[in-house]
Amino acid sequence: MSFRHLAISLAVAGIALGACTTQELRSQPTAYEPSRAERMFIAGYQDVTAVYIEDVEVDDLALAGLEAVTQIDPELSFDFENGKVTVAYDEAVLRSLPAPSPRDSTGWARLTASAIEEGRRLSPALGESRAEDVYEAVFDGMVAELDAYSRYAGREEARENRASRDGFGGIGVRIRVEDDGVRLVSVMEETPAEAAGLQDEDLIVTIAGRPAAGMDQRDVVRTLRGPIGTYVRVSVRRADLPEPFEVDIERDHIVPQTVTYRRADDVAVIRVAGFNQSTTQTLREKIFRAEREIGEDLQGFIIDLRDNPGGLLDQAVSVADLFVADGRIVSTHGRHPDSHQYFEARRDDLIGQLPIVVLINGNSASASEIVAAALQDSRKAIVVGSNSFGKGTVQTVLRLPNEGELTLTWARFHAPSGYALHKRGVLPDVCIADDSRDLPATLTRLRGGELLIPSRQRQAPVDIDDEDGLQQLRALCPTRDSEGELDVEVALQLILDPSLYASAIGSPVNTAGRVKEAARFD
Repeated sequence: MSFRHLAISLAVAGIALGACTTQELRSQPTAYEPSRAERMFIAGYQDVTAVYIEDVEVDDLALAGLEAVTQIDPELSFDFENGKVTVAYDEAVLRSLPAPSPRDSTGWARLTASAIEEGRRLSPALGESRAEDVYEAVFDGMVAELDAYSRYAGREEARENRASRDGFGGIGVRIRVEDDGVRLVSVMEETPAEAAGLQDEDLIVTIAGRPAAGMDQRDVVRTLRGPIGTYVRVSVRRADLPEPFEVDIERDHIVPQTVTYRRADDVAVIRVAGFNQSTTQTLREKIFRAEREIGEDLQGFIIDLRDNPGGLLDQAVSVADLFVADGRIVSTHGRHPDSHQYFEARRDDLIGQLPIVVLINGNSASASEIVAAALQDSRKAIVVGSNSFGKGTVQTVLRLPNEGELTLTWARFHAPSGYALHKRGVLPDVCIADDSRDLPATLTRLRGGELLIPSRQRQAPVDIDDEDGLQQLRALCPTRDSEGELDVEVALQLILDPSLYASAIGSPVNTAGRVKEAARFD
């Protein structure tokens, strides 16, 4: 590849705090420097023209970025006419710069840097701005011309994003800063914090000899985290102990947990809250744990993807591959040659013939939609809930010279049966758009066929630009954002009642060997 490809992601994931050291932060200059700025703009403009899903002219992006810089000082203006960009301050023209051709990324990057440097000469606000403030203005203005999922993350935010995706050196806790210390909201399983005996609701009162009271969350995280193999000493107050106790905890590689498991009767309920580098492996471990705990009485699995915003593409594929024995899982298509990818099931499924129910709602997006569609189209699972979000685009994450990141939409993904999920989402097999009814009434309607959506309707070919057609399709099961307990209750009944499950899932469909041309690509 000719661009700096780091990761493929599918959704705006929640930001995890802190992932690199303060030494890394200090190694990056904060003052604006024209030559560094020029390199930043060249990298950003070239990335967009190379990989963005639509063909764009860089002049529009650069002018939008310069216009955003005027928010730092409204007295500044950058105007484009007669083949020149004029820089003015308080309506007095400072300089006119000849504009490059519309597709000259390097030329427009150099013009952007030159125009900003001219503005800095007379604008006190711009002249005093940190480099990151200028970069943020330019790139935020630029990506606003693209789509809702393309975005810029500055150095510190990008650092947090990488922590969420890849992990960090830490102790394995989720925290809440309080007036008298740092509350442990949860202690992650199989982490140094758990091994050291820390428990949920413990209150950390000192960290590395410093009082925790008065520390802000960012400071707490930076102190708790550090190189793998190093130690941090904390003093902990526990409600049932008379005095605080101290413990030294060795930091280890921590990847935020995205998978949890609980038993409901003889059914394993597994919630997947997102997709990071550890999701597939953790899910596999939870499946094995359920099989050990429930044994031969295990009746099936509920995979809860409600409120799951997505994450990494490769993890969505590998999660689906745990359950789908053969056939297409997903395909992606965009403008860049490398965006055309076909993902097939590569291994036998883990759970054999046990029934699976997948739960989705209006906040199930992107990677979670890939998994739901793959299991649904392969007839490996019944999908229950409401129409999902409909975020059917793939983003590539590109590292910039300042250690920030530019996330660009570069492809759309398609379900195994061929339809593009963007804007339409996944329609469930069993629609529970209204979760206000009680379970007996819902089961009566389900047995009568009222809540079932046939595959011919769910998979109907509708162009992503056909707004009326998409609205009619989504109206088959209107989006619901809540997480009603009725979803779980219906899922349990489907698994525990083989005849009800069979009527809802219909005839199996084998997606193996589908020809590429069978899919409708927009």
